[in-house]
Amino acid sequence: MAGAGTPPSDFKAALGEAAAAGGIALLLTLPLVGMRTLETSGGLVIHPHFADVALTVLLVFLGRLGLVLIEAGRGGAVLAAAAAMVAAGWLLPFPTEALRGIALAGGLVVALRAGLALRSRHSTLTQAERDRRMDRVGARLQDASRLIGPVAVLFALVLPFMPFANRGVIDLGCLLLTYIMLGWGLNIVVGLAGLLDLGYVAFYAVGAYAYALMATTFGLGFWVCLPLAGIFASLYGLMLGFPVLRLRGDYFAIVTLAFAEIVRIVLLNWTAVTNGPVGIAAIPRPSFFGIADFTNSPAEGHLAFHQLFGLTFAPVHRIIFLYYVILALALVVNFFTLRIRRLPLGRAWEALREDDIACTALGINRTNIKLAAFAIAGMFGGFAGAFFATRQGFISPESFTFIESAIILAVVVLGGMGSQVGVVIAALLVVGLPEAFRDLAQYRMLAFGVGMVLIMLWRPRGLLAHRDPTILLHLRKSARQQQAESEARG
Repeated sequence: MAGAGTPPSDFKAALGEAAAAGGIALLLTLPLVGMRTLETSGGLVIHPHFADVALTVLLVFLGRLGLVLIEAGRGGAVLAAAAAMVAAGWLLPFPTEALRGIALAGGLVVALRAGLALRSRHSTLTQAERDRRMDRVGARLQDASRLIGPVAVLFALVLPFMPFANRGVIDLGCLLLTYIMLGWGLNIVVGLAGLLDLGYVAFYAVGAYAYALMATTFGLGFWVCLPLAGIFASLYGLMLGFPVLRLRGDYFAIVTLAFAEIVRIVLLNWTAVTNGPVGIAAIPRPSFFGIADFTNSPAEGHLAFHQLFGLTFAPVHRIIFLYYVILALALVVNFFTLRIRRLPLGRAWEALREDDIACTALGINRTNIKLAAFAIAGMFGGFAGAFFATRQGFISPESFTFIESAIILAVVVLGGMGSQVGVVIAALLVVGLPEAFRDLAQYRMLAFGVGMVLIMLWRPRGLLAHRDPTILLHLRKSARQQQAESEARG
């Protein structure tokens, strides 16, 4: 791959770096991919897959070599080689379809990187100017969200009745809406107040266990337990807020992570109440607003949903109802967040995010506004946890590990902190991408990682990092008007 314009020393350095990347890939894939265990009548046996390991290492080697050569100014040759790799991925036989997908994805990524490098080399724009252009694109999308938002809500409302909407699609919609709701809740703490919370899953867990315990122990219905679960999670937010008020930055994030682990360990070991690792099963499902149950044979004196509306019984009715419940909850959270940003409390959060010291100098009570952020965000997390418990019918401490907090935080950060539309787009990518690659088994998390890396390379500040202030001294101009004025000055 070395061209005439590449010095031998540079090419040797590129080969060395690519070899190092291949060695790391070998160490990682050999025990995880190359030595799989199979259960037989005689016990577990190791079934080697060395061909998969060799091909994976080769792909990593070639990909890293291409990226290093791109940095050395050989984007044209790398682009041609990457195109050849994509063609080989389509035509040549592979041990598994998953490896074929990885080869195609890797070739496309390298080709895209080489194309961007060639474009930037022939462009006179600086990196700062390119960032400003992307900010203008984000501002345009924010402007367009006033039209896109109602269309998206309308699509969500009719989704269960689409021809392609089977039970799997509706279940995926419930999952996506749950993470969107959690992202909007965490956006209050991280995006508006500027407080890095690594333990948001604790509110999720408190809400889920509060609903499950009240429903199974006291026989309370979903519509009674839902607000109570939000109140319990909000109280936990107040309890968390007091000890961490004096902390900032990384110390604040570490303490929130510690509190989340405390909650998980308590749920795991307080077996008298939470059943420990066994979890809580047989969690009641919600009824149709207390009027009818989603069952084929209701108890005496009760109505069934299909009887109430004269329908033929179908189990999917309950799934559709759950979908609309989480859609309504998510829209309430979105509406509340958009409205509170324009109130004094929301503006105080933004002031705290921009400058903590200046916020204090303005006479804003930082203690109260931080506690309010934790309490409100915790309440929304509790609502989502209650829905998760009633949707699953079973919960355990394993459902509320740190990886859940990381995914929710990734949704907020990748979408653009403070952006409601960005949270929706990031949830579709962060949550929907692994679900779309579920057929790839252990490789689907690799697809998730590739997607995360691409987003952070393209938009390190998030997909929609553009943020408009809630209070303006003059009417806000659209992104198109701002761009026209900038070009006129320019």
